[in-house]
Amino acid sequence: MSIQLAETAPSRDPDYLDRLIGEQEAASFIGYTVRALQNWRVRGGGPKFVKVSARSIRYRRRDLIAWAESHLVQNTSQGAAA
Repeated sequence: MSIQLAETAPSRDPDYLDRLIGEQEAASFIGYTVRALQNWRVRGGGPKFVKVSARSIRYRRRDLIAWAESHLVQNTSQGAAA
């Protein structure tokens, strides 16, 4: 699994990491598809999300980064994080 975050926090926006973003932007931020995020929400194992309403899902960049960092390994012998 290759995790590449789209960008770093802009220095002039203190709320950048905590602002809620939609699933399209979240998917782009972590380099996966919207469908992958949707599947993880159903099956588990994906980043934390905010369920604003029954049909409205949002993510915080802080949670996306934490999820990506939880999957870091140093070699191929290490298993993926749960």
